[in-house]
Amino acid sequence: MGITIRLFWCALGGLLWFFAISALVFGQTADGDSQRCAVMDQRANKTIDAARKASTDVKIFLCGDVMTGRGIDQVLPQPSNPILFESFVKDARDYVRIAEEINGRIAYPVHFAYVWGDALKEFERMAPDVKIINLETSVTTSNAYWKGKGINYRMHPGNLPVLTVAGIDICALANNHVLDWGYDGLFDTLEAIQKVNIKSTGAGRTLSDAQAPAVKSVRGKGRVLVFAFGLASSGIPQAWIAGRQTPGVCLLRDLSHQSLLEVQQIVANFKRRGDIVVASIHWGGNWGYHIPLEQITFAHQLIETGGVDIVHGHSSHHVRAIEVHNAKLILYGCGDFINDYEGIGGYENFRPDLSLMYFVTLDPTTGKLLDLQMTPTQIKRFQVKRASRADARWLKTTLTSEGSAFGTRVEMTGGDNLKLIWD
Repeated sequence: MGITIRLFWCALGGLLWFFAISALVFGQTADGDSQRCAVMDQRANKTIDAARKASTDVKIFLCGDVMTGRGIDQVLPQPSNPILFESFVKDARDYVRIAEEINGRIAYPVHFAYVWGDALKEFERMAPDVKIINLETSVTTSNAYWKGKGINYRMHPGNLPVLTVAGIDICALANNHVLDWGYDGLFDTLEAIQKVNIKSTGAGRTLSDAQAPAVKSVRGKGRVLVFAFGLASSGIPQAWIAGRQTPGVCLLRDLSHQSLLEVQQIVANFKRRGDIVVASIHWGGNWGYHIPLEQITFAHQLIETGGVDIVHGHSSHHVRAIEVHNAKLILYGCGDFINDYEGIGGYENFRPDLSLMYFVTLDPTTGKLLDLQMTPTQIKRFQVKRASRADARWLKTTLTSEGSAFGTRVEMTGGDNLKLIWD
């Protein structure tokens, strides 16, 4: 009996010991699996959060001057009367012939998508939420050219599909060609753009019209407001300034503190919390890399106190330096994106045939710059083409050199594209 009891207790102790060890091992395994699951969930959540954040970032396309008048207009399906009133060229078709002498025949009339060329694939690849251009031409059939202006750009209203085919959302009009064909030409331009559901800013029938922004709502991301301003330094005649009851452009008299206060008030009249604001400014001369101190100061102040998130500068016929100030983007000069200057010599060292597609990604809650990707392009036979690798490197070197004073540089990425790096 004693032996039986001892055997019983030994067996029971062994069994209890087995269960204790098993529970300990199982518990450790379960805890390990839980920890691994927790880590995996955390990583998954981070991936989801990153994807959600990327989906709410706002991507904006910007470029330099889009000059679809004169020679470009002549190769489109519905050209204007080719008569010009320039000192040397009297027929817009001469610009077509000059371009053909340099780069070969243009089989016109071309279809509307032709002019954009490789840019259309880039739009599809980059999928910007908003596309903004400076439209530097009058859209009209008016023959009442502005006497004494020297150069007069116009595009036939029937050629406006050249903008809609590219999905352009907003045209800045505060430039030195929008009134080339008088006030009738301006009215025609405003009406034609409105008919194809493209928004415009910077010119209007009154000052309040010219000051009003073009507004683009981006679903789930808020609004983008574009204000356009011009300066006489870009060649805009003082006579073109809009008045309280008179048509014209939103022309700033200078870059003084008073002008800054004027812009501040205009922006404040329209900006809501969460809006992204673009100030599209036509300023400065056509050639040279020097950025005047007054432009730098004004751009900084627009960001610091003017409620502006992007300064979109244009007028120069070639790209200029890029700056990031207080985490906000300043493009001092975007160059010409589309024009009819092929074959016109004199400034080859600036490579005016090269340009950039600027794809700007912003945080919609702060307007801060998250990323700037740039696609190098070249105008050839009146068409936007991808620039060669050598030309992309030239743009990289030039922008890095000119941006060094502003703490920016440019790097090459896949596909010979460019990316902005800033301090």
